[in-house]
Amino acid sequence: MLLIYTHKITPRFTYIMKHLFGKILGVEVTLTTKVEDFIKHSGAKITYSKQPLQNEFFIRSNDLLYQQGITDLEINIGDWDGTPCFFATGERSNIPFDVFAASFYLISRYEEYLPHVKDEHGRYPVKDSLAYKYNFLEQPVVDIWMYKVLDALLVQFPDLVYKKRAYQYTSIIDVTTSHCYAHRGIMRSLGGLFLDVFTLKFKRVFQRVSVWFNPKKDPYNNFDYLINLHKANTVKSMFFFQFANYSTFDKNVSTTNNKFKYLIKSVADYSVVSLAASYNSFSNLEILKEEKRKLAAVINRPIKYVRFRYNRVEIPATYKALVDADFREDFTMGYTHCMGFRAGTCSPFSFYDIHLESQQPIKIHPFAVHNYSLITLKNEKAIFKKLDALYHQLHKVNGTLVTIFSNELLGGKQRFNWMNIYETILKKYNV
Repeated sequence: MLLIYTHKITPRFTYIMKHLFGKILGVEVTLTTKVEDFIKHSGAKITYSKQPLQNEFFIRSNDLLYQQGITDLEINIGDWDGTPCFFATGERSNIPFDVFAASFYLISRYEEYLPHVKDEHGRYPVKDSLAYKYNFLEQPVVDIWMYKVLDALLVQFPDLVYKKRAYQYTSIIDVTTSHCYAHRGIMRSLGGLFLDVFTLKFKRVFQRVSVWFNPKKDPYNNFDYLINLHKANTVKSMFFFQFANYSTFDKNVSTTNNKFKYLIKSVADYSVVSLAASYNSFSNLEILKEEKRKLAAVINRPIKYVRFRYNRVEIPATYKALVDADFREDFTMGYTHCMGFRAGTCSPFSFYDIHLESQQPIKIHPFAVHNYSLITLKNEKAIFKKLDALYHQLHKVNGTLVTIFSNELLGGKQRFNWMNIYETILKKYNV
């Protein structure tokens, strides 16, 4: 057991210590403000305050974990043995940076509470993030910092007990367009046909008509293949289906289509199925609840997991809505067009609402790779060079790699054979 002394126990302090030591390092931790209890403790212990009590393991605290609300913080990036870090602690501290405060800053998404200009979909711009500006977006720095802390603690307390976690890989298939041509209704199908003819896309005309006579030929209908692929590689997979009314940004098959419902039910027999929440549900709680209710009725089981269309997250409103809609876990935390760790970590974490100053009952699973972050790379060699580097980072900290691919990309005609790339990813990184 690790005992941590501090001069004041706050909700922020409790939240981050329980997460960093309990969830990432597997160390049982107890918090105290009583000096006498700290001095009597004969096992591993840390003082986290402005001054050490004696000659113990000491980390000088930043004020962040003792504050409330949002303030404009001064952040200077330093280097800790090759890893970027911030909130320097000074010479007397056993650790050169207050990694606890820095971890809270990243995991709570503190910077997303600060004034910023959103993009066209209401998202926080990646270029505004500290990680992007200082080139550590592709490093799970929170996990790296904590493994460095563990190494330092083991030097002084070699009997410290911790549970070593295992590297994990989760593949998410995003299904916002289950079929390219099939099951889309007479009016939408004819409209698409006329548009293809008018724009001289005769290959699409031929393919569209072929699918009308044999829906199994639809290029996006690769679900059986994906299920068998996941099974052959013993991959943990999740399919997120959009189940929403038609709109400008939501153009899946109608929720009343029985063949679409049958597809969802059949996939749910072999994999986890949950909700890809629609564009409109992002700002409308009632629509979100209705989509959840309808999808649950199709698969005859509760819907616990969710991710939003276009990876839209507004801190903290999105997670308040998800809690109100009774979701338990979210898979939207990441950037669509940039590989890396939006919250600085490859570990799932509970959301902390800074406005309420309390931990919320929803777990966030950060993803590191969205298929759109790979599309702009010039060739397959460049793709796997970046993925290899990411994989090695995660293996060092026994983290979790979450990738997101759409059935649409995997089935469409592109300059790369994405299905082959995806198969290679499963074989290389699911180990």
